[in-house]
Amino acid sequence: MKTTREKSIRRAQRTRTKLRKLASGKPRLSVARSHKNISAQIIDDEKGLTVAAASTLEKDLRTKLKSTSDTAAAQRIGELIAERAKKAGVEDVVFDRGSYMFHGRVKALADAAREGGLKF
Repeated sequence: MKTTREKSIRRAQRTRTKLRKLASGKPRLSVARSHKNISAQIIDDEKGLTVAAASTLEKDLRTKLKSTSDTAAAQRIGELIAERAKKAGVEDVVFDRGSYMFHGRVKALADAAREGGLKF
């Protein structure tokens, strides 16, 4: 019987396999979520580089947020990743939700990134 972690990895791989077919050279906006924090990275898979990243673990951001594990924090991370992506010259991305369902904090991050100017 597979562990919960193994099932999660399998779901994430299934999502990424579908994204590779659709990506056509676009960078990937990957979301990582835990019970206490949320983070996002824009990854260029062709070069193997992280173009931009944002997380609730950053000290200056953690002091400004009421909680690092709610939708308000996810919205702030979405705005921040969009801002950093624009500085790096990235506008079009493919959204990689990993093994997470598209609701709650993941959806809040995606909506905020769209409002910040990212296209996906």
